[in-house]
Amino acid sequence: MTLTLGPLEYLVIGFNGNHFDGSIAREIGKVVESRTIRIVDLVFIHRDDTGKALIAELDAKSDPRFASFAGLLGDTMGLFTPEDLEVVAASMPDNTSALVVLFEHHWAVDVKVALEAAGGFLISRSVIPPEVLEEVQAELETPAGAA
Repeated sequence: MTLTLGPLEYLVIGFNGNHFDGSIAREIGKVVESRTIRIVDLVFIHRDDTGKALIAELDAKSDPRFASFAGLLGDTMGLFTPEDLEVVAASMPDNTSALVVLFEHHWAVDVKVALEAAGGFLISRSVIPPEVLEEVQAELETPAGAA
């Protein structure tokens, strides 16, 4: 049996200091449970006020530090390399933490299979930057005729 992966994407979600709670895990869990995405890799990075980074792969389901993420770790593949994570850590400001999430667009797996079966292929794919989305949102919220 061949494993078909949907498109992969990663996010780096930052927090000041070491302040995040299980609410992020709950919200990510909702889109995992709906099979919209599948978590492929999940890593925690903390960069202290001297710039030293601690990198922890969230793969230990029984580790109490990762309890809120345990339900998301079933299908992880650990695809980030140490070099990948060092680059992310180096890009973070001092005294911040980050959750690095590599996920599969699971909703697209069957679309990919159907596309290949029909002899089709993907020509292009792009992610719209958040700042562009904010501009569009602001334009949509501006009443007609106002400038």
